[in-house]
Amino acid sequence: MFNSIGIPGLIIILVIALVVFGPSKLPQLGRALGDTLREFRSSTKGVVDDITTEGKTENQQQPESK
Repeated sequence: MFNSIGIPGLIIILVIALVVFGPSKLPQLGRALGDTLREFRSSTKGVVDDITTEGKTENQQQPESK
């Protein structure tokens, strides 16, 4: 994902973020972003698990036709 940005581009983005938000807000923004990503990941995992479980139960309930 960050291969096309490179280290210099990432440094420039971080400096701009530091200027715009200030040093006191950056840790709060990072924490909020981490919490959001964690919640999104757990939600998508729950949906995938539900779909997988539903597919398995449907396969077990269908009679085999030969």
